[in-house]
Order: sequence, then structure tokens, then C-alpha cells
Amino acid sequence: MRISRTPCIKLCIALSSAAIALTCNAMLFAQGKPASAEATHRTASSSENQHGLAAVYSDRLNGRRTASGERYDRNALTAANPSYAFGTKVKVTNKKNGKSVVVRINDRGPVQKERVIDLSPAAAHQIGMGRMSTAEVDLEPVK
Repeated sequence: MRISRTPCIKLCIALSSAAIALTCNAMLFAQGKPASAEATHRTASSSENQHGLAAVYSDRLNGRRTASGERYDRNALTAANPSYAFGTKVKVTNKKNGKSVVVRINDRGPVQKERVIDLSPAAAHQIGMGRMSTAEVDLEPVK
């Protein structure tokens, strides 16, 4: 008995396409859903200072939801930090030039382990960082 391969191939293609579509939908859903603060970080003390490397957020993320649930605005004075609670205001000081800015933590990150904070372009500009640069900074929570 000979079985035609065409129906089997069509079925395999249909099942593969469905699996890919489900995976893509799950990934899109996950990106739009805010992460819980407890699941994504260790909360730092509100008086704990931090020191390290700062970077500038990508413009590609403008308008996307942050981990806190609000939309990222490249023109706002906001930042991502892995440990300060959402809503914490932090004074960021560029060690090279002494310029500082107060930002509000509204996202988790940075992804790179050597960095302590990702700044919006507006905040990075205020402390004299170039568009694609990083800078050594001091972080001090503001009461």
C-alpha cells in the first residue's frame, strides 16, 4: 500500500506554522505585560548609594511598556535600575564632569552586568553623556 506524501507534508507545514504563530503571540503578550517587581530584582535600601557604569536607553524602545507598566518616553527624566524600587528618585552624577540629574526609576535593567543604570536620552544629555556612550556615575537616592 502506497501512502501519498503530499497530505503528510501539508499537515506538517500547518502544524509548524501554528506552533510558530503561538510562540510569537506568547512572546508579544509577554513583552506588553508588566513584570512584577519582586520577580525581577532585589530591592535596594532607599538610602543605599550605588556606583558604576551608566548607559543610554535605545530609541527603539520609545513608546514600549516598561517593567513598571508605564510607557517609556525618551524625553522624560527616567531610568532603569535592577534594584531600586519603582518610583524611587535617584540623583545620578557623572564622575568625569560633576554634572548631575534626578531621575525616576520606572524600569528594570540594564541587561549588561557591568552597568548599574540605563538613562533616558534626556537624562543622559543633562549629565553630558554622548548618544552612544557610557559614563562612570554615582547613584544617590533622593528623599
